[in-house]
Amino acid sequence: QRGAHVLQIPIYRWALPDDTQPLRDAIQQVVDGRIQIALFTNAIQILHVLRVASEQGLERPLRDALKRVVVASVGPLTSEALTQCGLGVDFEPSHPKMGPLIDELSQQASVLLRQKAEPVAVHPLDAHSEGPDAIALRRQSVFLKACRREPTPVTPVWLMRQAGRYLKEYRDLRNRVSFHELCRRKELVAEITVMAAKKLRTDAAIVFSDILLIVEPMGLGLEYTSDEGPVISGRVATAADVDRLGEIRPEETLSFVFDAVRLTRQALDPGVPLIGFSGAPFTLASYIVEGGTSRSFVDTKRLMYADAGAWHALMEKISRGLVAYLNGQIAAGADAVQLFDSWVGCMGPGDYREFVLPHTRSVIRQLTPGTPVIHFGTGTGPFLKAFRDAGGDVI
Repeated sequence: QRGAHVLQIPIYRWALPDDTQPLRDAIQQVVDGRIQIALFTNAIQILHVLRVASEQGLERPLRDALKRVVVASVGPLTSEALTQCGLGVDFEPSHPKMGPLIDELSQQASVLLRQKAEPVAVHPLDAHSEGPDAIALRRQSVFLKACRREPTPVTPVWLMRQAGRYLKEYRDLRNRVSFHELCRRKELVAEITVMAAKKLRTDAAIVFSDILLIVEPMGLGLEYTSDEGPVISGRVATAADVDRLGEIRPEETLSFVFDAVRLTRQALDPGVPLIGFSGAPFTLASYIVEGGTSRSFVDTKRLMYADAGAWHALMEKISRGLVAYLNGQIAAGADAVQLFDSWVGCMGPGDYREFVLPHTRSVIRQLTPGTPVIHFGTGTGPFLKAFRDAGGDVI
């Protein structure tokens, strides 16, 4: 009635049928832009759609196309499944039934379609002057005092999470803009960072970004998928592969991060410290060698043990780039920086001291003096003293 082309994805509750042609046709219609509204009516069907799209080589085009489509979910379970798969939800009825879904969607379709067609709005942010008084104000903040291990009126408790599923405004934005684009648009980075700090009234803000942005300047491909998380293309398994990797020159290839830090610092309350960050050398090297997330780190350890020279060359190349990258964030306005060594817990104490510690220590020692460094790792209990010895004001 309202001129919209509506697609209900075929329902296959438990398993894919032998003939997936109807589903392949539906996916192609979405990719070709012939669909304006897509209805999802159970959680299992979402996995089937993504699986078939992947088999066709269309998962990325489908994901991109769905950002331009009104995605309607029958209820909370389906909405949760869509969100877990990295897909946005534009509409959910008041009751999780097909009747309310069709009835309420038909009434709101024209508004939803108009909103979907509008370009992503960047909300104007208040700009604050940045001078000696603002820097002195932040220096006395409870966060930076804790980083300097000075007395604070409360016991420091670290609640670390970037803007995510708990913020509706962020979810709405992610429905329309890819993660890659979000990280590269300084206005959106600033909006997300400031929004989270204001809503949660935190003692500090952490800039919205991703630890893997540095892999593309090295000549590797980076893609985020629902099933596997980040996928890095470009095999790195030998010394020759390491030699082919480009040097990370952040001022040339990652300047959008520095621009985002500067704008965020201007928009953030002058008394709220801003944290910049990067991945630590080991975690980044393991992502690169494994080609993504790993549980066993077999390829990482194979390179480490079989060719220690190649391993150290990779870690040194990453470390050189990280020094410039983190110092660039500090120069742009970050009050503290954090190294995320998320995967280092897979190492034993001896291997950590030999293959990781020297490189992390090298990065931390070359950072701008006077800037607190947070050194973060998981599973580090067996070598916590060595982890501390690698450096950092906050462990």
